[in-house]
Amino acid sequence: MRINCLHLITALALTTLLYACIGESGFSEVPEIDFISVSKDTMIQGNLLTDSIDLVFAFRDGDGDIGTSEMFGQNIQLIDSRTDEVLSSFKTPPLPIAGSNGGIEGTITLKVFTQCCLYENDPNEIPCVASDNITSERFQIDIQLTDDTGNRSNVVTTNFITLLCD
Repeated sequence: MRINCLHLITALALTTLLYACIGESGFSEVPEIDFISVSKDTMIQGNLLTDSIDLVFAFRDGDGDIGTSEMFGQNIQLIDSRTDEVLSSFKTPPLPIAGSNGGIEGTITLKVFTQCCLYENDPNEIPCVASDNITSERFQIDIQLTDDTGNRSNVVTTNFITLLCD
């Protein structure tokens, strides 16, 4: 009987802890994202308006504090897999806190403009200039979302994107 009581107390404590982490909406207060799609798998290198892709991902946040603060800066980071540096940053528009439980979910579509070939394996090549030796580079984009209290989501990665260098 004493062991069963201990198991019951432990189960109740774990249930309470899980409920506190997930909140009433059923989502964690830390944002979660899922990669959905990229509009195409090839871009032509060049200046900003030469080419672009649309990147789509889903998000959910248990307390709905994404884009609610005008004070919070850009909260979507895109990281280039070739350099591990920020490729682009975006600010979500103000999103109303949904319902009485505060949870929010949806999809975000971002337009990402073309990039330059970096020619990392050939130091004699000049980035953003057509090359006779290297015709393409492949890269991926890592995506992360931060809510207004600074909670960072998981990181998701796109499919490979081919950048045509010539």
